[in-house]
Amino acid sequence: MRDHTKLRAFELADEVAVLVYRVTAGFPREELYGLTSQMRRAAVSVPSNIVEGCARNSQIDYFVGE
Repeated sequence: MRDHTKLRAFELADEVAVLVYRVTAGFPREELYGLTSQMRRAAVSVPSNIVEGCARNSQIDYFVGE
């Protein structure tokens, strides 16, 4: 298992997710289950996929360029 917190891509993806939540908090209430939900799920998907990839045992799914 690799440490996803050491990856710059994870740090950036996490920042984007936090920003999306902040921005969408100001969206109209009627968009709560539409655009707001879709944007939040998409933003959380990226760091979640990075964490999942780091947890895999296969080296083929993981590459760290230095």
